[in-house]
Amino acid sequence: MKKELTYALITPYSLLKSRTGGIICRLLSLSDLELVGARMYTPSDKFLDEYIKTIEAQKMKAVWKKAMIDYVNNMLRKSSKLGMQNRAMLLLFEGKNAVDVLHNKVIGSASDPLRGDTIRGTFGDTIMSEDGKVDYFEPAVLTSADKATNIKQLKLFAKYSLSDGGIMEDIIDFGKNKKPETSLIILKPFEKHDPRAGNIIAMMSRTGFYIVGIKLLDMNMKQAEEFYGPVKDYFNSSFDDKFKPDLVGQLKTSLKQKDFSFELTDELLNNMATQMKKPKVDTEFNSILQYMTGTEPSAFAETKETSDGKHTLCIAILYRGINTIKTIRDLLGATDPKKAKYSSIRRFYALDIRKNAVHASDSPESVIRERKIIGFNKDEKTCDIKQIINRYVKKS
Repeated sequence: MKKELTYALITPYSLLKSRTGGIICRLLSLSDLELVGARMYTPSDKFLDEYIKTIEAQKMKAVWKKAMIDYVNNMLRKSSKLGMQNRAMLLLFEGKNAVDVLHNKVIGSASDPLRGDTIRGTFGDTIMSEDGKVDYFEPAVLTSADKATNIKQLKLFAKYSLSDGGIMEDIIDFGKNKKPETSLIILKPFEKHDPRAGNIIAMMSRTGFYIVGIKLLDMNMKQAEEFYGPVKDYFNSSFDDKFKPDLVGQLKTSLKQKDFSFELTDELLNNMATQMKKPKVDTEFNSILQYMTGTEPSAFAETKETSDGKHTLCIAILYRGINTIKTIRDLLGATDPKKAKYSSIRRFYALDIRKNAVHASDSPESVIRERKIIGFNKDEKTCDIKQIINRYVKKS
C-alpha cells in the first residue's frame, strides 16, 4: 500500500494549556505512522480563509461543519476570542493509510462520545445543548478527515510555510522592562514511536516557557563535529581530572597480571595514561558524534556528501521566556543521570553521560552559534515542511 502524508495541528489553546507534550506522546505511540516534519505557525487571515473553504467543501453533518468553522474563526485567528497568541504546532506524519489512521484511531472524531482512548477524548471537549447544537468545542488537534481535503490542506501549509510559519520569537508580549531570552534544546536521538519525546516536553512545561520554534533535526557528521567542538575542547582541558584516573586504574588492573622485570610505579602508569590522551579523547568525542548522527565518524571523509549514510532523528525546540537558559539547564539536571536530582529530566530519561536525553544551550552566545549550525534561524528562504509536502503532492 502506498504511503500517505497527513498532518496534526496542535491548537493554540492546547499549547497555551501546556498539553503539547501529552498530545505528542499520543501521536508518536498510538500508531505506526512516522513523524517526518514539525513547524510552528501563526496562521494569517488569508491562510484561515482558504482553510475554511476546505472545511466548507467537506461532506459532514452541518452541526459539526459549523462547529469547526466557528472554532477556526474564533480561536485560530490573531484576534482570537480568548485574546491569546495564535501559535499552533504543525506535525507531519507519513505511513500506510495515514489519513484514516491519524483521524480515526489516534486523534478521534469530533463527534465521538467522551472517552480517553483518543487525543480528542483526553485533551478535547465538546458540550452539546439539548436541541443538538454545539455549545462548546475544543478539538485539541486539527487534522484532515478525508484524502481529498488532506491534499488541499497540506497545500495550504506548504503555500504559507514561510509567511505564516517558522520561528515565533516576537509575537509574545512579556511586558515592559522584561528581557526575555531564547533557549535551544535538542531532544537527542529517539526511536520513531518512542513517547519519551512527548514526556520530556510535558516535563518542560513546568517552566511556563513558550515554544516558539520546532523542527526535526537530521544531524549530519559535519554539523555534529562543529556543534560539539567545544565538548572536545573540554575533554582535552579536563583530561587529567575526567579521564586520567580511570585510565591509570585500568592500566594497573590489566598490567598487574603480567610478569615484568621492573616495578610499575604510579609515575610510570601516569605517563602511560598521558600518552593515551589523544586516542581517549577522540574515542569519547567520536562516540558522541556516532550517537547524534547514527554514523561512524570514520565512515565520512571531510568532503563526503552529508546526504550519504544513515542518520538518526532529533527534535530541536526553541523556548522563550525570562531566564530560560539557566532554568532549563537546572530542570534537565546533571549531565550524569546518576548525579541528577530526582525531579530532573535526566534522572528519568537519560541512560548515561553520553546518552543524556536532552541538550540545552549554556549561554546566549551558544544559542546563536548552535542555531546557526543546525539552520534554525529566521532568515530562511525555504523549509523542510514545504519540500516534504510538495514532494508528496507531486507524486499523488
